[in-house]
Amino acid sequence: MSIRILKIVLVVCIGLQALIYAIQNVVNLDAAFGAMSYVFSMADHVAYPDHIGPPVTWAPLVWLALCAVIAGEALVGVLCFKGAFDMWRARGDAVAVFVRAKTSAILGCGLAMVVWIGLFMALGGAWFQMWQTEIGIGSLEGAFMYAMSSAAVLIFVNQVEHE
Repeated sequence: MSIRILKIVLVVCIGLQALIYAIQNVVNLDAAFGAMSYVFSMADHVAYPDHIGPPVTWAPLVWLALCAVIAGEALVGVLCFKGAFDMWRARGDAVAVFVRAKTSAILGCGLAMVVWIGLFMALGGAWFQMWQTEIGIGSLEGAFMYAMSSAAVLIFVNQVEHE
């Protein structure tokens, strides 16, 4: 049972991390919008000055992207907390019951990877070249850490359960 409890705790940690980032973005909404606007503007790109797509400077589109990030982070938190709660309730049950209880946790950790790999690393890093600026590289490095911790927890939680 101790392995099951460790899985639950790690899922809570991923959910807590995501929810804290969502709340931090809301509390610092103007700063978050400014950072995202800067990244989307593709300003100050020296190493790779040419881009495959145009900079995005239309504020409603930047707000939409920021809302998508915040919603994704919040949903990761909700799914992970629900998954941890479901797993906690099934921690002493048969393997099949505990495996079914992991569904929301697996979805939460998987969505965390979508947010931090898909939105930050693929779109932000590759498309908007955020690695070329100090603001962007900090976010990109953080996204890598969050994605890899989410991946590690996802793999661990999804391991085969034993009686």
